[in-house]
Amino acid sequence: MEADVDVLQEAYRHFNVRDIDGVLRLMCPDVEWPNGMEGGWVHGREAVREYWTRQWLAVDPHVAPEGFADEDGRTVVTVKQVIRDLKGKVLMDRVIEHVYTMEDGLIRRMDIRDSQA
Repeated sequence: MEADVDVLQEAYRHFNVRDIDGVLRLMCPDVEWPNGMEGGWVHGREAVREYWTRQWLAVDPHVAPEGFADEDGRTVVTVKQVIRDLKGKVLMDRVIEHVYTMEDGLIRRMDIRDSQA
């Protein structure tokens, strides 16, 4: 799990500074990613790029990992999620869980769930 945690910490660092390429290189080419804004899923690195590009034109999200745990071979990351509008007003401030399925040292899938689940 330690190697997975290292990959995920790197992914969060890249995401929070808007380095899309830095995060995408940590994902499987056919990654499955939740579309938290519009619902459903996006599939593949380029679809994730397009999704985040749209997202960052509308809001300014920041996710800070607060803890990592193993759950049946998946890595659960407790994150503090703060979403601001483009003027800096906080729209959402909450703790959620990101549940990752890893494959060969890369992110295969990410699921989002309420940390109270």
